[in-house]
Amino acid sequence: MRRRQQPPLPKRHGLDPARVRMPEDGRWVTVREFLVATEARMSPDRIDEMLDADAVVDMQGPVSRDAAYAPGEAVWFHRDLPVESVVPFDIPIVHRDDTILVIDKPHFLPTIPRGGHILQTALVRLRQELALPQLIPAHRLDRVTAGLVLFVIDPSARGPYQTLFQDRKVRKVYEAVAGYHPALHFPREVSSRIVKEKYDFAAREVSGEPNAHTTIELVAHRDELGHYRLHPTTGRTHQLRLHMNSMGIPIVGDDLYPRPTDRAVDDFTEPLQLLASEMEFTDPLTGERRQFHSARRLDHALTWRPTNSR
Repeated sequence: MRRRQQPPLPKRHGLDPARVRMPEDGRWVTVREFLVATEARMSPDRIDEMLDADAVVDMQGPVSRDAAYAPGEAVWFHRDLPVESVVPFDIPIVHRDDTILVIDKPHFLPTIPRGGHILQTALVRLRQELALPQLIPAHRLDRVTAGLVLFVIDPSARGPYQTLFQDRKVRKVYEAVAGYHPALHFPREVSSRIVKEKYDFAAREVSGEPNAHTTIELVAHRDELGHYRLHPTTGRTHQLRLHMNSMGIPIVGDDLYPRPTDRAVDDFTEPLQLLASEMEFTDPLTGERRQFHSARRLDHALTWRPTNSR
């Protein structure tokens, strides 16, 4: 197996530099011409500034403005960071040892960098705050979902822990507050086929062989709201939100289902009432049974009394 090329630039803000490979069939004369033509997010003037500051490098060192285009080779540089609103919530640590780290992620904080969220993500903040530059998540939670996320500290152990989630060997329990209809009986199984196109933010349910399965329990109810416990056996994008919405009881605070809203990205009020509350698995390295619990409570579920499920 071909070993991955190590970046010739150090991390910045806990992030590796971008690696841009020059196509074999490229007809550009210089590296600068290639970058101007392909890096739409950077202006030609900004590319020139970076080249003049020795901020674009190849394996031999800094790349100059007139450096010849090299088919099949690569250059590295750090892209400019977007302007981000600070997510004003701490990241409690549930468990830490030499191999793994389990956190209790707050609402509104993405797990990993994506789009306009870079520094204000759990991964980058933890890498910096804990001085763990090799930290990597074993799985992800949506930005608007709170609760347990497992990260791997030891790079050599990434594969076994990530495989646990890929092979569905982790028992996960979520809590949610959503609408309540007396006509709906619980516990109940919900299965559907969920698809998500690459450039669509929302996922959708379509006809066909189910690929998403959730068991839903009613824990308590008050007036027109219910407190639910959700047991997914698959991990499709927005699966729990779609399954609750498909029953006509969308999760409280959902800005996407049944329809998108115009909530500002820096509006941290009224969080989605969805929490990854429990996680259990057999440790792939030690064989030990691991179980973790979130200390968070959903805002709308604090004063309820249990009711019998039907």
